[in-house]
Amino acid sequence: MNQNLKLLDAYPVLHTRDKDAAREAVTGVYLPNVMKTRDDKRLDVTLNAWGGHDLTVGYLTYQSETRLTMPAPEEFYHLNLTLTGGTEGFRADGKRAETSPGRTGLLLLPHLGTDLVWSQEAEQIIFRFSRPMLENFAADMMGQPVDKPINFDFGFDISTGRGASLLASAQFMATELNRPGGIADNPLVLEQLESFLMSNLLMAVPNNYSEGLLKPPPTVNLGRLKPVIEFIEANADEPITPSELARVGLMSIRTLHASFQQTLGTAPMEYLRRVRMERVRAELVANRDPDLKITDLANKWGFYHPSRFAARYRQMYGELPSETLQRHA
Repeated sequence: MNQNLKLLDAYPVLHTRDKDAAREAVTGVYLPNVMKTRDDKRLDVTLNAWGGHDLTVGYLTYQSETRLTMPAPEEFYHLNLTLTGGTEGFRADGKRAETSPGRTGLLLLPHLGTDLVWSQEAEQIIFRFSRPMLENFAADMMGQPVDKPINFDFGFDISTGRGASLLASAQFMATELNRPGGIADNPLVLEQLESFLMSNLLMAVPNNYSEGLLKPPPTVNLGRLKPVIEFIEANADEPITPSELARVGLMSIRTLHASFQQTLGTAPMEYLRRVRMERVRAELVANRDPDLKITDLANKWGFYHPSRFAARYRQMYGELPSETLQRHA
């Protein structure tokens, strides 16, 4: 069994050799499909999936050459990234695309049906984004309405540049969702990673809004950033996304980011992490609870990787969090 079968195994949907059961499960998680296999005896389907309406992250393999005929998803975009083997796609508008590990991926659009042929060895991570989630995020990035579907290219490169960044962020998210105590249990981090993934997707895959997404954004002065800074300070204990900060500042996400870099020398989400780290330190200094666990406090403020948290804390304050706790015990 390929090691990729461990992906998202904390969220099993089914493991079956029954074609009808497999078709029903994929329909329930993603979309309806007509499924044909070259050799039913080889069929060995594994489907693991996490998420809900706005975002679903899944791992799927058939282990038999399989053709799926699917209608237009209507309310969703599907991002397909191949881990092993390959797939060949045929879209209702006549476009054709192939996927291969670490080289190419493909996107299913809301308004077009698709046929996909999976090789026997094919395994994929599949992300399903709701239209409101992705289109509203695109509008926030540009600072202008998205008044028609995002017409992504069917096939796209994931081997270099922005495509490689998209692949890395997708694999990281799937891995961390599966880790006990990881981002699935930490809304402060999860929403940031969802935003990062959508940003990579919109920038990496050519689409009808690419010109607006890629052109240099205007910047604003510190005075215009003041409401954003005050919002971060007042709400650092809540899940905050770049879209939310951009709306507070009445600007696009890209203008927000460029203005923070130009004026404060840091990204807005990095500024947020600094504020949260300051809150961690304040609680360590004021702590009177002998049973306080530093890991629990770090998780509360959105730092879910203990070693990275400790290294970052020491970089900022010249000591480990445990040393701060001991000095003020």
